[in-house]
Amino acid sequence: MTATKAYAAQSATTPLVPFNFERRTPGPHDVQIEILYCGVCHSDIHQVRNEWGGSVFPMVPGHEIVGRITAVGNHVTKFKVGDLAGIGCFVDSCRVCDNCKEGLEQYCEEGMTGTYNSKERDTQAPTYGGYSTQIVVDENYTLKVSDKLSLPGVAPLLCAGITTYSPLRYVGVKKGDKVAVLGLGGLGHMAVKFAAAFGAEVTMLSGSPSKEADAKKLGAHHFELTSNAETMKSLKGKFDVILNTVSAPHEYTTYIELLKTNGTMIIVGIPPEPAKVPAFHLIHQRKKIMGSMIGGIAETQEMLDFCAEHAIVSDIELIDINYINEAYDRVLKSDVKYRFVIDIASLKK
Repeated sequence: MTATKAYAAQSATTPLVPFNFERRTPGPHDVQIEILYCGVCHSDIHQVRNEWGGSVFPMVPGHEIVGRITAVGNHVTKFKVGDLAGIGCFVDSCRVCDNCKEGLEQYCEEGMTGTYNSKERDTQAPTYGGYSTQIVVDENYTLKVSDKLSLPGVAPLLCAGITTYSPLRYVGVKKGDKVAVLGLGGLGHMAVKFAAAFGAEVTMLSGSPSKEADAKKLGAHHFELTSNAETMKSLKGKFDVILNTVSAPHEYTTYIELLKTNGTMIIVGIPPEPAKVPAFHLIHQRKKIMGSMIGGIAETQEMLDFCAEHAIVSDIELIDINYINEAYDRVLKSDVKYRFVIDIASLKK
């Protein structure tokens, strides 16, 4: 067991505070990682505040983890001490269901083991996340990280990155496709980067005129205001794909009308209320709505390799751990471009 410093939520209504616990000693197939950076995801806030239900306290959030390997089990073959490594949203799965066998561990039929607010499958011990100085994970759920990229900017790729990369790859976005990204935040800014890198003609759809300059800087070819009725009318039937990152309440039918025949709207944002979609809006021109989560281990590694090849990282604001409660407040106000990342060196002091 190894003493570990962290920040944790002790309840759904109190701020995150310093917390000490012990990580398990690495087993034969485990790697031990000194955490260098950890991204701050909006889902951390949802879970800390028990907005999705089922939160267990104390909770150490964080599932966008980048660090350096400090120890390996005697059966580890994929990593060595000194390697850079990443951990995303889950650290285990059943490994034997059809989805796990197909590299879709994120859709494990028994439920994936979350990096935090979950239980280890063998010991039933609580999993604690990346707002901590170190973590121990099976090598098969650990990712290789390139030293070509800025490590703080890599951290959010482990959630915001793969959440947008995976569905764009799944629907086969390619050169010449017309892709719209709805919402410019932590997810939306990565969606723009990936869609542009895949060769698509990218349009940012936003209700905020102030976001136009950033959208084009990130790689969007066009910027359209969703609050302009004439603009929205002119966009009907234009897009092959719409990647919807918005978590605030909104009408899906407004955007379904912007799809071409056989077009797809991908949902990655999670509004608080169920959406109502008249069947006619889908039947007409065979349009589709699909949901998507993160990717499996192999696809996440593919994404990290793609990012290293194309120099893609998240746009971030680096913070010390003692700023985390203020950072949560700013995330809720959409006051960050576009992801907070914790410098874990500040936790070690």
